[in-house]
Amino acid sequence: MTKRLRILLLGEYSNVHATLASALRERGCEVCLVSNGDFWKNYPRDIDVSRKEGLLGGVRLYARILSLLPKFRGYDVVQLINPMFFELRAERLLPLYKYLRRNNRHIVLGAFGMDYYWVSQCTERKHLKYSDFNIGNELRTDREAVAFRNDWIGTAKERLNRYLADDADGIVTGLYEYHTCYQPLFPEKTTFIPYPIKTSNEQPRPMSEKVKIFIGISRGRSAYKGTDIMERALDRICAEYPDRTEIVKAEGVPFAEYKKMMEGSDVMLDQLYSYTPAMNALLAMSKGIVVVGGGEEAHYKLLGENELRPIINVEPTEESVYEALRQIVLHPSELPTLKAQSMKYIHRHHDHLKVAERYLTLYNQLD
Repeated sequence: MTKRLRILLLGEYSNVHATLASALRERGCEVCLVSNGDFWKNYPRDIDVSRKEGLLGGVRLYARILSLLPKFRGYDVVQLINPMFFELRAERLLPLYKYLRRNNRHIVLGAFGMDYYWVSQCTERKHLKYSDFNIGNELRTDREAVAFRNDWIGTAKERLNRYLADDADGIVTGLYEYHTCYQPLFPEKTTFIPYPIKTSNEQPRPMSEKVKIFIGISRGRSAYKGTDIMERALDRICAEYPDRTEIVKAEGVPFAEYKKMMEGSDVMLDQLYSYTPAMNALLAMSKGIVVVGGGEEAHYKLLGENELRPIINVEPTEESVYEALRQIVLHPSELPTLKAQSMKYIHRHHDHLKVAERYLTLYNQLD
């Protein structure tokens, strides 16, 4: 009989852990999810560890976490969403990590977003033709890209990330990009597992006279994620083809409202500098929405996908996005096929219950 695992998930990134927690529970595991809800996105969690604003916010959060530590003992697996798994300084997190290490069976480090290895590999090795930090051999100079380099390289965050990667029993990568940063350095302990998405049998919106295009905007990260470029291309298309397009823009809204605004769209613009669709794009695809963004061949190869090509891949330029959108607007008859492929892609690679099984395989192999 398979042992019923006790799993502690610490931290959140774009609903990854909340979706995984739900699937693991359906698979019979005991799961506790502790997070801040990924800030304003407010994803569900069992124990809230949001940091309050103000000078004493960090002190209060640290005190709260210390009071919770007895509840973070005795788990078969503790999975960290990121080296910065709580909103505390790296110097504070290292002793907390060591406590978790002493009082639980296994530790898994998630490579799901911003961290030292992502920053350093894209900055120094430049192994991707474009990323959050480089375009070819040139480093990006966007304010946020520079800030992240300064934040992670040669700092306490770098030292923490290095320690955790060396010490953890396993490292899980969620996107092709992150896998290329960790797998060459930690080949024995790095495992790629796609992000989990709750699938449904709902049908895509029937095509109408106008192509409905959705874009989510975070003004503070617009240049860094390429949303500014995508938005300019979208505005041009709307101006040129007003009778053929309908645009929905979601700016800085909670996740529940974001999902509601996305509903019924035909096309979504997301993550200009990505090779791979991330959580928001995957959610859209699960609803039969065609994604314009990251869909490089390398990511299909990692998935073992030889048939489906649902994502309209673009280069990180305004003209590339503009031309992709223009082709969509002029040839909307191609969208139903891509919508169907998008849903099939999610069911095949990202269904949350299938993903949970892959996590359970990993967790059981740690013994």
